[in-house]
Formats: sequence, C-alpha cells, structure tokens
Amino acid sequence: MSDLDEDVVFSDDDLGQEETSVGGNEVCHLTQETISQGLSLLCRTGNGLGHAFIRLDLKGKRLSNIAAISNYVHLRFLDISNNQLSDLSPLASLTQLLWLKVDHNTVDCFKEQPFAKLIYLQWLSMAVNRLTDLDGLAGPALENLNLTGNSIKKVIGLQDSCFANLVILELRGNHLESTEGINLPKLRLLYLAQNNIKRLEGLQKLERLTTLHLRDNQLNSLDGLNPNMKCLQYLNVRGNAIMDENALQWLELVSKTLRVLVLSENPLVETTDYRLSVLIVAPQLERIDKDPVTPEERTDAWERIRELKQDETPEP
Repeated sequence: MSDLDEDVVFSDDDLGQEETSVGGNEVCHLTQETISQGLSLLCRTGNGLGHAFIRLDLKGKRLSNIAAISNYVHLRFLDISNNQLSDLSPLASLTQLLWLKVDHNTVDCFKEQPFAKLIYLQWLSMAVNRLTDLDGLAGPALENLNLTGNSIKKVIGLQDSCFANLVILELRGNHLESTEGINLPKLRLLYLAQNNIKRLEGLQKLERLTTLHLRDNQLNSLDGLNPNMKCLQYLNVRGNAIMDENALQWLELVSKTLRVLVLSENPLVETTDYRLSVLIVAPQLERIDKDPVTPEERTDAWERIRELKQDETPEP
C-alpha cells in the first residue's frame, strides 16, 4: 500500500453536488447523432452472428434523458458521467453491460432503476449523485462498487446473497455514522473515509477484508475490530479522535495479520511513545504511519511485552 493510497482525500469540488463541466443550465435529450459520435470498439456480438460497437462515451453532454440508448443492446462499456440524469430506466435493455460510470449526475435513489436486470455488470461507479440509501440496488456480478460523494446515512441491503462477487466497496464522503450493515464476507477492500463514523460495528462478517480505510471520521476507539477479520493487513484511521492508549487494545484482535497502521492526526500521536504503545498490542506491524518499524522499536516492544507478562504472573 503506497503513501498515495493512504492519503487520498476529496476536495469540495470532488464531492460537490453540482458539476460545472456539464456547462450552463441547458439540458439535452440524447440523439442518434450524439450516440454515433460516442461509439467505439467494434466486436463480435454475443451470439457470434454479427459485429457491433460495444463502447459508448456520453460524458459531459448535458443530457437529462437517454431514452434513445435503449436500442443499443450490445453495449458492454458505458460512460454517462457529468450529465444531469436522474432516470436510468432506459438502461434496462442493455443486459450485456459489464462496466457503467454514472458519476456526477442527479440520481437520488436505486428504486425503479434497472440494476437488477444488469446481471453481468461487474463495475459500477455512481460517485457524486444524490443517493441517500441503497434500497433497490442489486448486483449479482458486481465486483467493484463506487458510491463516493453521495448522502448515504446507513448501509442497509448489502447482503452476500445479492452481492456475492463484490470485492471493492467505496463509500467515501457520505454521511455514515457506523459501519453496521456491510455483510459481505468476500469483500477485500473497504473505503469509508470522510464520513461521520463514530462506531465500528458489524465487522465480524468481513472475513476476507485486507484493507479498511477510515480516514477523517470521528472514532475515539478501535472497539469493533473483530478476530473474524482474519485477513486484515492495512488499517487507516488517520484524522480521527483517538486520544489514549486504551483505545488501541482492540488492535490485538487483528494483530496476527495486520502489517500497516496509519494513526497520524489523532490526539494520541502527540505523546512521544505512541509507536511503542501500538507495537505492544500489534508487534507484527511492519509500518506505522509512513515510517517502517525499526529493529530497535521491535526489540523495545517485545521487551516491554515480557515485562508486562511478568507483572501479571502471580508470585508462588
């Protein structure tokens, strides 16, 4: 995991609900001419009987209606980002879609949207829309789901039965107060930075998670980490409200696999020995913040662990 990965944050422009690149207040309906200009990648059709263009780029066209797209049933890759779309129902006939980008539009819910019919869709990005919940979203083949920069307050409906293949979930820049509701045992990467998360809950289902990104939230403890998280290697809690060493004790539950912890910009790091405090509960760490754990730090930590064990042993 690079330093760039751990420090990704979003500006007001990135997360804003208005996107200036669509230009002015004028809105347009999709025309055949616009479609023709955006088509590319000629491939054999699924039945093998002909050829068709399978990629369509319609980003930044000031579109408010895409009804004309419904006849292009062979599309597999579609970018309709940076428009003014709230109704995606014309996509229902595009059952061959594998990749769909709808960033910077005005979609406010998943109900009556076509996703249940897009049974082959593997990659979906709906960053910076007006979503407030996930009710109605389905994705049996989804592997990567990006919902960054919406107004989602609770995660309800993310069940393994509906998202059996999901491995990457991005919910950065929403209004979440808890991690409850993410019941996805196959998930590997979870990005929850820039929410209002105060509690770690429901994480016991994330048995294959390797990366948990919680930068810029409101956590004052790591209570909620769970020993069922048997694959967790990278934990980022930079910019939270962790104040004392007792908040770190929960790291022990994931210490066997955890290799990187990012803890900077928490009140705790103002103390001079916070790295030692971390290593006492998670001695297998290879990096804390941006600096690798030194052999001297590891030796000091093991020595302190031995002293603590001796103190706990009752005299005969």
